[in-house]
Amino acid sequence: MQIYRTDQFPLPLPAGHRFPAEKYALLASAVEAIAAAHMVTAPAATPAELALAHDADYIQAMFDGRIAPAIMREIGLPWSAALVERSARSTGATIAAARSALLHGHGINLAGGTHHANRQQGSGFCVFNDVAVAIRVLQQEGRIRRAAVIDLDVHQGNGTAAIFAGDTSVFTLSLHGARNFPFRRSPSTLDVDLADDCGDAAYLAALAPALAQLAANFVPDIVFYLAGADPYQGDRLGRLQLSMAGLQARDAQVLALCEARQWPLAVVMAGGYAEPISDTVTIHLNTVRAVLACQPGSSANPR
Repeated sequence: MQIYRTDQFPLPLPAGHRFPAEKYALLASAVEAIAAAHMVTAPAATPAELALAHDADYIQAMFDGRIAPAIMREIGLPWSAALVERSARSTGATIAAARSALLHGHGINLAGGTHHANRQQGSGFCVFNDVAVAIRVLQQEGRIRRAAVIDLDVHQGNGTAAIFAGDTSVFTLSLHGARNFPFRRSPSTLDVDLADDCGDAAYLAALAPALAQLAANFVPDIVFYLAGADPYQGDRLGRLQLSMAGLQARDAQVLALCEARQWPLAVVMAGGYAEPISDTVTIHLNTVRAVLACQPGSSANPR
């Protein structure tokens, strides 16, 4: 199994920016301590690959720096060549993690989960939709026909839902805060809205039947899991109240389903905005540990 890192391609953000870009380097360092042999530098997605899920004009404008200021305001990050490079690498990491999953059962991107980007433009800290691009690349290559997206970021996966609207080859499941961003939503195959302050018991009770509904109605060739850290009770943007133990139980439900069905699983980290940032890193690291524990013959110590 391979774990793809993008921390060598940092996001240049102004001081005080609310996006916690430093979490990626902290997470990569923590994962390196337990699974260095699995770690690989992320390749960059090509413009042709990106165009399988995004409009060519948007891609070109982003690469050329001609992107409209209004779109960059919606993305919430300042344009730079480094931002474009990082976004292409994060997307390439998910493509590569999916290929690893098809070969070895699992693959991990230590970034990714940029689920607010739609076909026409980015939004909500998301430039390109890495999971949507990866699905289209694998379909074009003939590696898969059908894919499932289990989106457990606290924010609804509106961009992913919009890209795959009406496409029966992709099942999109999103479990998210009902009163949180985004405020303009596209319907997923299955959306589960959660009330503010939802805790461990209520969250897990909602997740179990959602996963069962997916399994009863769809047989994917691969699953993409957005393991967001932002349902955590200490997250600045989350509005839910999951504990770290609750988030580990969430991961366990997803992994158990995929193991039982022998579905290849590509895991991406998605959002996380806790203070201190070390809490976000710990949550993501716990997800990586759980995946490693499912991988026979891992050289890592997952405990």
